[in-house]
Amino acid sequence: MSELKIELLGQPVLRQKAAEVTEIDDELRALIRNMFETMYIAEGIGLAAPQVGVAKRVFVADLKNEKDPRFALINPRIVSAGKDREKAEEGCLSIPGVSALVDRPMTIVVEGLDEKGEPLRVEADGLLARCIQHEMDHLDGVLFIDHLSPLKRSMLMKKYKTLLAEDAAAAQEKTPARRSG
Repeated sequence: MSELKIELLGQPVLRQKAAEVTEIDDELRALIRNMFETMYIAEGIGLAAPQVGVAKRVFVADLKNEKDPRFALINPRIVSAGKDREKAEEGCLSIPGVSALVDRPMTIVVEGLDEKGEPLRVEADGLLARCIQHEMDHLDGVLFIDHLSPLKRSMLMKKYKTLLAEDAAAAQEKTPARRSG
């Protein structure tokens, strides 16, 4: 297994609609294993294939609790969503350092295939429902910031750009000065 590079906001793959998976093979299963590893290293609870530069309709999720075992879902589709909605804080491994309240249905039912190609149906509520919806958005080129008002999105993007600039400055300070000879 190996850690994959998480694509950050601005990468085109994050804004494109991912392609349906047509074949579940060893290559796809290796991608799923590596996605789980990458998600754990990044301390996330979900990760979609576009976030690691692969435009395929696959995501992994693990809330790290006994009630909701980890799973991968291939070609997922929401078959029903509850009418009750809830605003809750969301962040994203592709937009590190920022989060916002996002309004989503509290319950959903999603169907797809597992990594063996077997049908998988997940009835989810609370955090799991939110996680699945967030990851499925990635498969359609949608980010959590797209659910915000233009003003909130603008404020969040300003904060994100400030964080990026601070990270770049900190990295610059750690790089030794080069001398020409």
